[in-house]
Formats: sequence, C-alpha cells, structure tokens
Amino acid sequence: MAKKTAEDAPQTGVVLNGEPVAGKGRATPSRREREAANRRPIVVTDRKAARRQSRTREAEARERARIGLANGEERYLPARDRGSQRRFARDFVDSQWTIGEFLIPVFVLFFVATLVLPQASWLFLPLYGYLALTIVDGLLRAAIIRRRLAQKLGDRTKVERGLNLYVVMRSAQFRNLRVPKALVKRGTRVTA
Repeated sequence: MAKKTAEDAPQTGVVLNGEPVAGKGRATPSRREREAANRRPIVVTDRKAARRQSRTREAEARERARIGLANGEERYLPARDRGSQRRFARDFVDSQWTIGEFLIPVFVLFFVATLVLPQASWLFLPLYGYLALTIVDGLLRAAIIRRRLAQKLGDRTKVERGLNLYVVMRSAQFRNLRVPKALVKRGTRVTA
C-alpha cells in the first residue's frame, strides 16, 4: 500500500483575501451544538391546540380533495379514474342518454310489483331482459370508445385494459350520482 503524500491530497480551489483556504470556510459545529439544533419536544406542550390545528389542516385537505374530485382534477381522482383514456370514456358516456340510467327505477318498480302481485313470477323475465339490455348497451358503448381510442393512438394494444367494465359501470349509474361528476352536457360531441 502506497503512502500518501501532500501532493496526493485533494486541492480546494477556495481563495479568501488572495490566500488559498483549506476546508469549508467555517468552523465545524460541535456535537452539543448539532444536538441542540435538532432538539424539539416529543410531545407538544399544548395538546388541545395542536389537535385542533391538526384537525383543521386535515379538514381543509379533505375539502380541497372533495372539490378537486367533483371538478375532475386529475390529482384528486382515484387510480381507477385517472388518465386521458378514462376521461374520454367518462365524457363519451356522460354526453348521451343510456339505458342503464333507468336501471334502478326499473328495479324499484319490480320490487313494488312483486309486493303487490306475489304470484307474478313472470315479472323476472322483463327484469332480466332489461338488465341484459343495459349490459349490451354498455358493451356497445365500450366498443365504440375502444375503436375511437385505437384510431387516435394508432394501435389497439395501446388502449387501456378494463375500459369495458369501466364504461358499463358508468353507463349503469344515475348521471347525478356518478363520481367524478359529469363535466359535459348531454348532446355534446366528444372527440378522442
């Protein structure tokens, strides 16, 4: 092992008042000084005020997130709703009337009808037919959306997975209850 000489030592290019200075230009703080700078109370002295302040901070953050989610801001959306393809799918579904929007009222009518006519088991056929029609309508919309996205992206493999279920589920909800809320009006022409 070779012995280090003064020539091998790293040279600092710091010059102060025309003379070269070795080091960083200030004294190294002692251990006591460093520990004193890092010292802070583990438990806050006024716990009620700290709790109150923490709650107001959290409430403000929740309110910002709620408003951001309602307005469709990307960073406040859950992971399943993020991305330009999901935004296009949401806007496409929201711009039209869907059969699935009336699914819940049809279920309620079916429930009332079975209470009034308990022997009417034939009522299941129209209900299942309407449910199947809702699913087919959602899948047709999903196919249209996938085709338009494939045209825009130039390749069918670049279209996100899970888009079919996303479109079917969104088209089967009341427009007022959709989260994130609908940002386009009905009849608006949506382009990919």
